[in-house]
Amino acid sequence: MRLDKPIGILLLLWPTLWALWLAAQGKPDRKVLCIFITGVVLMRSAGCVINDLTDRHIDGFVQRTHQRPLPSGSVTPKEALVLAAILLMLAFLLVLLTNHFTIQLAFVGAILTLIYPMMKRFTYLPQCGLGLAFSWGMPMAFAAQRDSVTFSAWFLFFTGLIWPIIYDTLYAMVDREDDLKINVKSTAILFNTKDKFIIACLQLIFLIMLVIVGMLFQLHQIYYFSLLIVFLLFIYQQWLIKKREPQQCFQAFLNNNYVGFVIFCGICLSYLQ
Repeated sequence: MRLDKPIGILLLLWPTLWALWLAAQGKPDRKVLCIFITGVVLMRSAGCVINDLTDRHIDGFVQRTHQRPLPSGSVTPKEALVLAAILLMLAFLLVLLTNHFTIQLAFVGAILTLIYPMMKRFTYLPQCGLGLAFSWGMPMAFAAQRDSVTFSAWFLFFTGLIWPIIYDTLYAMVDREDDLKINVKSTAILFNTKDKFIIACLQLIFLIMLVIVGMLFQLHQIYYFSLLIVFLLFIYQQWLIKKREPQQCFQAFLNNNYVGFVIFCGICLSYLQ
């Protein structure tokens, strides 16, 4: 479940909180907020277990993952399967506390969670699958809070979709050499020597779309100041990956937690003015 490494929970949580605050104009329903925070923990944990089950025959050949429970033998596939089923069932029971529309969207989210781990076998764009899975909480948040998903909400969803492609490409750069040996695909391999340039382009597109989000939701000027900080964080990430050293790429990946936090602060403070 990787609860000892909460970065995945945080990267899934921030976009969900952006959407909840925007949908509720800064005053999300407490019950909905609790449901979504708990749901984020459960679904990210389930995703980790499903991913490890899918990768159990290749994780042992990757330096960063060879000591995970399944390749190391400390957990059996059957035990992992039971755990994944329990986590998904708990998440399903949780979503039953919301409205009918949110429950319908939750089924799509579950399918995305199941499909994503397999994408690295068949396409060089598994990061797009992660983007879909990690951003799907946004329309669900609007459905739970408003019982509808507006054009602005869908624009927010497509904006949020770009962010995981950015940070998961940074993550994939850490394992690129190992992935090439075992024929695991990723955007880091697809982008090759143009990786830093394409990441920079995606960061710029993401920022431009966030500016449009601010206009669509009529956010305060302080929100745009938060985007300036995000711009500086992206520059720092580019500096970290300039030599493509795995440890530095991993630090650039981790730095995205601050990106999500700063955007959330900008949205929150907009509604306190």
